[in-house]
Amino acid sequence: MTQARKNRPVTRLRVLRKEQLTPHMIRIVAGGDGLASFEPNEFTDAYVKVLFPRPDVIYPQPLDMGVIRAEMPREHWPAMRSYTVRHYDEQAGELALDFVHHGDSGLAGPWAANAQIGDELLLSGPGGAYAPDPAAGWHLLVGDESALPAIAASLEAMPPGATARVFLLVDNAAEQQTLATKADAQVRWLYRSAGEDLVDAVQTAEFPAGEVQAFVHGEAGFVRVLRRYLLNECGVGKERLSISGYWREGKTDEQWRAEKAAEKAADKT
Repeated sequence: MTQARKNRPVTRLRVLRKEQLTPHMIRIVAGGDGLASFEPNEFTDAYVKVLFPRPDVIYPQPLDMGVIRAEMPREHWPAMRSYTVRHYDEQAGELALDFVHHGDSGLAGPWAANAQIGDELLLSGPGGAYAPDPAAGWHLLVGDESALPAIAASLEAMPPGATARVFLLVDNAAEQQTLATKADAQVRWLYRSAGEDLVDAVQTAEFPAGEVQAFVHGEAGFVRVLRRYLLNECGVGKERLSISGYWREGKTDEQWRAEKAAEKAADKT
């Protein structure tokens, strides 16, 4: 994903309501006067950085990450987590983010589970890099829960007559969501509880003819395998492939971002 613009004042929103979409997926709908400063983009994987200020740290106002990075020690910087903008409705004054919640571990999931109407939500962004190309022969969308909001938004954006093949990995059948689209979309849900494998499902599938545009996002392990498969065995051009590891099993968000930065630096040497 491309990075959100730096040194942009933080968008301050308030929680308007909370929706329990599935046992482990929570939607936070936020709005308020601060939404007037939000500038949407054209991407269906548009994402924001949700900021979590450190307890007992006093921040310069107005809150600006550029100023914070320049003037404060790193351990005082707010923690940040990336989330896809699931819905943005300027007329209604609402912006929705979907959070995966698996108990008390982590930062953003527990925050969403405990959020109350009126709570403050701090955002930086949006960034983004992908939207379905109307000229593509067909679309391949692959991901886990972390990519589900972007995949759902992409399906909604596809016009009638578009062809899509979708593979989604979730814990079990209770985590399925209804996906709206006008496209000819075949959606296959896979369940960890049943031992189903996302990589195997993609590699053994029969696909339509024509040039594909592919979106593959989620846990870094399967993303890396499918990247090699699509590039080397299927001959998909890099320009037709949006692919990124949103997270890595066993790593915190900070650890994973540090690893990705190190890998990018190594690739340039």
